[in-house]
Amino acid sequence: MNQGNSTTKKDTQKSATPALAGGARKSATAISKTSKGFTDEERAAMKARAQELKAEARANKDKAEGESAVLAAIAAMQGPDRAMAKRLHAIIKASAPALSPKTWYGMPAYAKDGKVVCFFQSAQKFTTRYATLGFSDTANLDEGALWPTAFALKELTATEEARISALVKKAVS
Repeated sequence: MNQGNSTTKKDTQKSATPALAGGARKSATAISKTSKGFTDEERAAMKARAQELKAEARANKDKAEGESAVLAAIAAMQGPDRAMAKRLHAIIKASAPALSPKTWYGMPAYAKDGKVVCFFQSAQKFTTRYATLGFSDTANLDEGALWPTAFALKELTATEEARISALVKKAVS
């Protein structure tokens, strides 16, 4: 009679139901586990980065919003880090106007075509003895087989400012 059709429907229903139920249980268990290997600062930086990615998707990488976010991140810094970050912001904007300011892990960063080229990391946030100016792999700083990608900053003098300006120009060339 019509047994071929009813068998096919039963087989389809049986095969779909267990896979869905088992898969849902496994992923819920995997998500509920938390890592104990990250510090509070690292967790905060990861949360900040997740928020940044969401904001970036919503804002469609709007340069004005990135500027506001960077200035807010700088304003939240304390003492010497804030002064250094303000000065770096001005140097980087003057040296490479094509870079778009944005925050990256809660810190000021500057991107080209959506990819971070350089960033500032405050000493206070990660309790280190110096702030850091870093460059990503998209920066064109290659010199032979070995070159620096991060620089420790304790203060900014005219000499350091000139060197940073030259590095940023080279990074975006």
